[in-house]
Amino acid sequence: MLVSTTLALFQILVFSISSAASNPVNNESIFQCLSTHTMHSTIPVYVPNTTSYSSILQSFIQNLLFLSPNTPKPHLIITPLHESHVQTAVICCRKHGLQIKIRSGGHDYEGLSYISYVPFVILDTFNLKSISIDIGDGTAWVQAGATVGELYYRIAEKTPMLGFPAGVCPSVAVGGQFSGGGYGYLLRKYGLAADNIVDAQIVNAEGEILNRESMGEDQFWAIRGGGGASFGVILSWKIKLVPVPSTVTLFTVSRTLERGASELVHKWQYVAHKLPKELVIRVLISKVNASQAGQKTIQVQFQTLFLGETEQLLSVMEQRFPELGLKPEDCVETSWFQSALNFTGLPMNASLSTLTVNSFIGSFKGKSDYVKEPISESGLQGIWKNILQADNLNMFLTPYGGRMSEIPTTEIPFPHREGNIYQVSYLVIWNEKGTKAAKKSIAWLRKLYKYMEPYVSKSPRSAYLNYRDIDLGHEFQNGTSSYAKAKVWGSSYFGNNFDRLVQVKSKVDPYNFFRNEQGIPPVNK
Repeated sequence: MLVSTTLALFQILVFSISSAASNPVNNESIFQCLSTHTMHSTIPVYVPNTTSYSSILQSFIQNLLFLSPNTPKPHLIITPLHESHVQTAVICCRKHGLQIKIRSGGHDYEGLSYISYVPFVILDTFNLKSISIDIGDGTAWVQAGATVGELYYRIAEKTPMLGFPAGVCPSVAVGGQFSGGGYGYLLRKYGLAADNIVDAQIVNAEGEILNRESMGEDQFWAIRGGGGASFGVILSWKIKLVPVPSTVTLFTVSRTLERGASELVHKWQYVAHKLPKELVIRVLISKVNASQAGQKTIQVQFQTLFLGETEQLLSVMEQRFPELGLKPEDCVETSWFQSALNFTGLPMNASLSTLTVNSFIGSFKGKSDYVKEPISESGLQGIWKNILQADNLNMFLTPYGGRMSEIPTTEIPFPHREGNIYQVSYLVIWNEKGTKAAKKSIAWLRKLYKYMEPYVSKSPRSAYLNYRDIDLGHEFQNGTSSYAKAKVWGSSYFGNNFDRLVQVKSKVDPYNFFRNEQGIPPVNK
């Protein structure tokens, strides 16, 4: 139930009120600021110690690790209904010295979009989810709170002949994913989501709405792969849709160690990045039961999308990767949109509401790597050993090559291009509560990550921004890191592009209003 405050006449809706005396930040002065600058409809604002506040906060926390009672909570949650509400929130948070955390889908691996250790406000864009598709020029405007699943669904409503190279998880929102890169099964054909952005709208530290022309090419470059939250609040993206055939072909072939999985992964490393751009064979590695007696083994799944028909795919596989033994009965022909559903584990007739449901998988910790040379068979044996010793520790190998090798490393801040044969994603999941279970699971992950050091990129050891990892370094005090400290994680995420990001930051946000624990610092910091 909505409870009006004494400032209701100023068009501010507050979902109950907690005592301002118990908090060093004065509610009334913030509400007054919000009301003064409001130009459109009511701004929903949620305050602590109420059911509504808790439900909104928890609804978009994808990592249950951060649902602990000890996790820092925001002073307010603002959920804009209009772009002007974002402008107002920025102006008032800056005026009152509140750190602003920008959340669109809540999939931040380390919770940095909704956690801080200083007084802060969450600006949650889940209400800003408009999608406008122009089939005529093959583009779409997508607001930051729209999810990847919603985008795919709306494209499919218009035509089966267009798609977009965004992520696999349907509940990830585009505001954060696209600003960090964003990839899926179309990456070898069309690159990243960020590679296919042609315009954007953003609110800067002054509360102004800027587009590509008014923000300038430097800032437009920075927000496409450099993490938008260091430079402003992403309102919307204009994306270039990409052609897809009416029929695509899928297959998932599973093998265990006893059925030659190790040899197949070894061969895959030499083949996958050299295949036609239309073909992506992704590898999923996990521990499974080998027998009813409880013995364990490694299972490797080869999950594949081919932009074409089965007959073509079988021909390519017979020539390039016959060891996998692909058969016609392994293949399924479908549309591109239905293939996107298949990879999420959803039924191919899933409804729009199903695509937007947040899927809590438990508590988790992730990491990432990039591989430039195939790992030896003995090296793979060590990987299997680490995974077998752990519980629910998984690896995902995504092949590069194709379009990913054609785009220059400086085209956008995302630098992981030519020379990388595949990306590694590590994920450990646990359901037990308490710090003991968390420490044990994270220790397994870090042990595997350490084992992988000789086999992955070096100087720096590269990482993918959207798989954020605070083990690379962080600044928990107030997000105001020095250049030297930030360069440690910045070089991993952005390579030589880090310095240009710092230059852009210094120009557009010199006082570092938009900051986070792994943000881009201005040069004067």
